[in-house]
Amino acid sequence: MQLRADALDAHLTKSLAPLYVITSDEHLLALEAADKIRRTARAQGFSERDVLTVERSFKWGELSAANQSQSLFGDRKLIELRIPTGKPGKIGGQALQDYVANLNPDNLTLITLPKLDWATQKAAWVTALQQAGVYIEIPLIERAQLPAWIGARLAAHGQSADRQGIDFIADRVEGNLLAAHQEIQKLALLYPQGKLSFEHIQDAVLNVARYDVFKLNEAMLAGDTARLARMVEGLKGEGEALPLILWAVSEEIRTLLKLKSGMAQGRPIGALLKEYRIWGPRERLMEPALRRLKLSSLEAALQDAAQIDKMVKGLRARQFAGDAWDALLQLGMKVARG
Repeated sequence: MQLRADALDAHLTKSLAPLYVITSDEHLLALEAADKIRRTARAQGFSERDVLTVERSFKWGELSAANQSQSLFGDRKLIELRIPTGKPGKIGGQALQDYVANLNPDNLTLITLPKLDWATQKAAWVTALQQAGVYIEIPLIERAQLPAWIGARLAAHGQSADRQGIDFIADRVEGNLLAAHQEIQKLALLYPQGKLSFEHIQDAVLNVARYDVFKLNEAMLAGDTARLARMVEGLKGEGEALPLILWAVSEEIRTLLKLKSGMAQGRPIGALLKEYRIWGPRERLMEPALRRLKLSSLEAALQDAAQIDKMVKGLRARQFAGDAWDALLQLGMKVARG
């Protein structure tokens, strides 16, 4: 069965299932969920633990052997299988199907995986895992969800902050949930329970954001110029490759131009979004961006991107002064402001 991560605590107060599967790219939340299962297992007598990691040299017979072997002291066993790539391969996929079809009642199995892509989610071995045990898929905490997450974590320590303080934390830990967790723990150690002042937060919280190249497009589409400027500066400071960033921004502008051209021809936006395979959070950002931007502005933006590409290659570009990073920021700002 599938289980939401926030329902795990209530589930663990009942009898344990023989198999748990955690899939997520949010490493902190996946680790916390796995720790809850481990603690409950220990409390219920699963005192022995085997940990197997699927690497290049891994032999799938090790999993079967761990399931069949008995403890010298007759203790029940927790078997952990970690698949860091999320790709067990053909042999591994079949081994997993065989394994869950013959679960040892004296063992509890915990399988951890990264977020699986759409094609892998349809694989027979994934279906077998979902049917045989408790399947927990933990989504990423997106930037829009981060303030609420921070507020809830502060509340768990008996602390709170106003929106300015929470936004300050969010801006500095974006893309790095483990760092957010550490900063919140630090605030709990430094200050007593109650409401934190902005000054307390500002003094304590470090700038530990990790910026994602493709999240830059999100800020640009949303028209969030402050976040856009912060991310460009952060990516530059982290030494991210400028050609990759320019390519990502240029591709987004091309997509906007195709959508805007289709709308100018009278085609419905819903059909266009479906045609270009745009859904989820990006779909929600596209519609207001398209209303904000003119066709001529997008055409000019694409020409600007071509000039910045010349700058990256060491050639002169008449439209821009300064370096290519400044030009990229100017381009992003134009699109963000419409």
